[in-house]
Amino acid sequence: MFRYLFADCYPRWVDIAEKNIEEILIDHAFCEQKAASSCISLIVHYPQLEKLVEVLTPVVTEEWGHFRMVLKEMKKRNIALTQKRKDDYVLQLLTLERKNGTPNQRLMDKLLINALIEARSCERFRLLSLHIADENLKSFYHELMISEANHYVNFIELAKEYSPKQEVEKRFEEMLEAEASILQNLEIRKDRVH
Repeated sequence: MFRYLFADCYPRWVDIAEKNIEEILIDHAFCEQKAASSCISLIVHYPQLEKLVEVLTPVVTEEWGHFRMVLKEMKKRNIALTQKRKDDYVLQLLTLERKNGTPNQRLMDKLLINALIEARSCERFRLLSLHIADENLKSFYHELMISEANHYVNFIELAKEYSPKQEVEKRFEEMLEAEASILQNLEIRKDRVH
């Protein structure tokens, strides 16, 4: 169901990331903030969905914990958090949500967009955990990779909780196709996780 995109571009992206680790860590910090905020937003908008609240509440805590972990890594390297950055990848993914869809379709889209973001973060963290020279960051990103993979699964399973499995799988395939177009047209940034 999920396609890996970055496995073949390893040495290029990891080499770029290593040379720009300060910028990568800053961007990563903002990614963790946004992940926590996104989960909070879903809980606030869908408090009646018991399973969603039950699954995403600990994810909020984990994502905020990851933010604190990134800040700790930044502090070790005397890196200060800067102004919030615009994430073109995420902004374009958000346009995939069917604004005129049924409430269930819109919920499904929100969950699947979050799943995509988590999966791509997992993919990048895996590359860093395998290939970055810094042993501390290797271990750091290995731990985060596992967590992001679990979050991806959480969002997919929640989508299937509230919509038929076949519809979820079909819609996710459509989103993967749209994401491929988005990625082809995005400027490659040396200072971004996505």
